[in-house]
Amino acid sequence: MTDIWILLRGLMREQRHWGGFPAVLGAALPGATIITPDLPGNGEHHALDSATSVAEMVEFCRQDLLARGLAPPYRLLALSLGGMVAVEWASRYPGEIASCVLINTSMRPYSPFYRRLRWQNYPALLRQLLLGDQASQEALILRLTSCQHGAGNPALVEQWVAYQRQYPVSRRNALRQLLSAARFRAPASCPPLPLLVLAGAQDSLVDPACSHQLAQAWRIACETHPEAGHDLPLDQPDWVARTLVRWLAH
Repeated sequence: MTDIWILLRGLMREQRHWGGFPAVLGAALPGATIITPDLPGNGEHHALDSATSVAEMVEFCRQDLLARGLAPPYRLLALSLGGMVAVEWASRYPGEIASCVLINTSMRPYSPFYRRLRWQNYPALLRQLLLGDQASQEALILRLTSCQHGAGNPALVEQWVAYQRQYPVSRRNALRQLLSAARFRAPASCPPLPLLVLAGAQDSLVDPACSHQLAQAWRIACETHPEAGHDLPLDQPDWVARTLVRWLAH
C-alpha cells in the first residue's frame, strides 16, 4: 500500500511555504503520496474562520482528506503548530496514523510559555501583527524562522508577500490561531505509534529545549541539526529527508 504523507504547517502559514521540500521528500520516498493541506484561515482556506482549538483543526483535516478520497492510515510530518495538530490527531485517532514526525514543536505541559515562544520576540511580533505592513511582517518571520536566510532574502520575502496578497490571513484569524496554540495541552503519555522529533539548534522563535523535553518525557528519538533554525525544511530539506528515511528503516 502506498504511504500517504500529510505535511502540516504552523501559524499563519500555507502549503506554498513548504517551498521545494515536498519534492525533496518525494525523491527520498519513491512512490509515496505527499499532501500539503491548508488549515482553516490559511492559504486556500483563508476565507474560513480559523479554529480556536487544535481538536477542531484535526477534524477539519480529517474531513478534507476524506473529501479528496484519501483514506487512512496516514503518516504525518508537522512543523510548529502543525505538530500540535499531529499530536492531537494521533492521540484521538491512533488507528489513523502510521507514524509521526514533529519538527520544532512545543506544547504544554512540557515547556513553559516563554520557551514555547521566546519572550525576546514578543515586542517585535506584537508590533508587526498590529501595525506592520506585509513586507515587514514577512521579513520578520523569515528572520525568526530561518538561519540560512535570516540575514535577508528579498526574493523569498517578495514571494511570501505575494502569497499573502493572494490568500490574506486576517488579523482575526491570526489571533484565533494563536489562541488555539496557547490553549493546547498535550496528553500525559505518548500516542501509541512511532514518533520522531526533529529540532534546529539555532531556532530563534521556539527554544529547541522544547523539542528535547518532549522527546525525553515521551522517551522517543530526537535529532537536532546544529545549524538550522525554526523552519528546518526550509533551512535543511535534504537533512530532514535523510533523517526521516533513516528513522523509517529502523
